[in-house]
Amino acid sequence: MPCPALLVSAPASGQGKTSVTAALARWHVRQGRRVRAFKTGPDFLDPLLLQKASGAPVQQLDLWMCGEADVRARLHAAAGEADLILIEGVMGLFDGNPSSADLAARLGVPVLAVIDGAAMAQTFGALATGLARYRQDVRLHGVAANRIGSAYHAQLLHGSLPADIAWMGALPRDAALALPERHLGLVVADEVGDVDTRLDALADAWAQHAATTLPPAVDFDAAALAPVPASLRGQCIAIARDAAFCFLYPANLDLLRAAGATLAFFSPLAGEALPPCDAVWLPGGYPELHLPALSQRHDLHQALRAHVDAGKPLLAECGGLLFALDTLADREGHASPMAGLLRGDAAMQTRLCGLGLQGVELPEGTLRGHAFHYARAEIPVEPLALAINPNKGPSREAVYRRQRMTASFVHFYFPSNPAAAIGLFQP
Repeated sequence: MPCPALLVSAPASGQGKTSVTAALARWHVRQGRRVRAFKTGPDFLDPLLLQKASGAPVQQLDLWMCGEADVRARLHAAAGEADLILIEGVMGLFDGNPSSADLAARLGVPVLAVIDGAAMAQTFGALATGLARYRQDVRLHGVAANRIGSAYHAQLLHGSLPADIAWMGALPRDAALALPERHLGLVVADEVGDVDTRLDALADAWAQHAATTLPPAVDFDAAALAPVPASLRGQCIAIARDAAFCFLYPANLDLLRAAGATLAFFSPLAGEALPPCDAVWLPGGYPELHLPALSQRHDLHQALRAHVDAGKPLLAECGGLLFALDTLADREGHASPMAGLLRGDAAMQTRLCGLGLQGVELPEGTLRGHAFHYARAEIPVEPLALAINPNKGPSREAVYRRQRMTASFVHFYFPSNPAAAIGLFQP
């Protein structure tokens, strides 16, 4: 299935990949095109912004966490309904294993490199040339400049490029175009009241220097995926979803629905009660930013404890794990009582405590995912399993189980093993 496509990458993190991808998506949408955006690697925050920019759900693409068949199936489906596919990369183009370059090479997707041009002129072209020549199996289609100072500055950068690297556009150095951030990355898009105004401003700025032609079309082949067993038919899963519990892969929700489950969302922050359910999912998010409200939800604490005590399934991931413990302290050391589903206490730190892809062998099967957190937890319970890091990194997260409750800092990607993921929600 052919469709024009670009993988948006950069020489390093912080160059402006998300801003350029969002600007491109919103600009093309305003031209009347159907845009499907994806995010390389495990990430919850960038996809929410790109969903706002493109008007369509944003899925993850990771050759290890998702698997190549899953990646190909999602891109093939998107190509059948889109005029343009945009894939935002992760870190620098060649960083990590698998890297954004690995994904581009495996799928044959041309690359758009975003380069912060704020403090350079002709060296811009040298840097672009280096990215283009570093690997023969990676095709650099073009570059975009971020944080340009003027139209003349853009002209200098454009003129520095060799003939075989296309100039795709630029964004100016303007604080009004900056996307708000916090310790885990960008602020959740729904929390930014003027997010659409900012996206429109990005698209307006992009229009000043944008190339008007679409990128080359890529032929996205179909991939065969095993059907999801309808093992959760008739089951209701209650899922916490609000500003404190907002890290939810759309693919995970789709898989649970495909398995036959009814999903009942509720907001702990809004004071909503635990819905009548067969299983509960407490996903990751920012419980540390809402300690007073969460600590006062004694009714919810009691309902969750009764749920676990009754032997019903509950999955608590990262922020959900923090809420499941006895106490959680903010960075200043002020501790608040949490739900008390699992013995232990946690405290937020000023430095990253866990980062990396994770694979865990559970009784239900092996699941893949990732960890990214600033919390340190003391849990005096023997873990059920210990994750492996495929890149031999230091982060190896423990998984705890109490009756049918499973708790960990790992964010699982359910399609990595549908049967195992479904098993977490079965009695």
